[in-house]
Amino acid sequence: MSINLFDLTGKVALITGGTHGLGQAMAIGLGKAGATLIINGASSQEKLDNAVAEYKSLGLSAHGYLFDVTDEAQVIKNISNIEKEVGVIDILVNNAGIIKRTPLEEMEVADFEQVLKVDLVSPFIVSKHVVKGMITRKEGKIINICSMMSELGRNTVGAYAAAKGGLKMLTRNMATEWAKHNIQINGIGPGYFATSQTAPIRVDGHPFNDFIVGRTPAGRWGDPDDLQGAAVFLSSKASNFVNGQIIYVDGGILATIGKPSNED
Repeated sequence: MSINLFDLTGKVALITGGTHGLGQAMAIGLGKAGATLIINGASSQEKLDNAVAEYKSLGLSAHGYLFDVTDEAQVIKNISNIEKEVGVIDILVNNAGIIKRTPLEEMEVADFEQVLKVDLVSPFIVSKHVVKGMITRKEGKIINICSMMSELGRNTVGAYAAAKGGLKMLTRNMATEWAKHNIQINGIGPGYFATSQTAPIRVDGHPFNDFIVGRTPAGRWGDPDDLQGAAVFLSSKASNFVNGQIIYVDGGILATIGKPSNED
């Protein structure tokens, strides 16, 4: 019984921005649990094709769809194509996102708006058009990828924090409006993870590496695979009465103010 609670066999999962990084790690977890994967990317067909090939090399069922999640017309068209060509979308992971590291007083309004458009508006657009089928079927799972910046600020990431803080509240309001249709909408807030992007600073002696390792109660960076359990849980029957929650997968950072410098 407990194993069946986490089984995603027969489910179709759309993961936006699933061609690399944490999105790819979560998608692999869903695929290993039995889901058919719909991988969205926007940068290039080649990158998308390579990602789909990588999923298939792991023995997973995967399909790629190239479209811009901030463009409502493209979203509508591709959701229709997915449902015709693969099947109805049972699980949506709103993972696509960007960050621009600029002090607020120096940031261009256009850059601020772009971050909000990708990180906050696109989850609204995609969810709006996927949820209609879920409402009809009276079931579905939506996972919004939030951040520790949904709770905390940090220098130079004001636009990102504004977007991710908004996404936390959008998640709660989605649950408020859609839970009555047997749809569960929750979020995952990743901490600091060992990815190709963080590789240059994940070396002993680097100030930021030492800060993260020292600031994290678990004493390490997260492994992308550490996100798979939360993603599977929130996509499965195991979370059927969990709604409007943000699960922070951060090694405990948000649980503590940190330790004094003179403490071991």
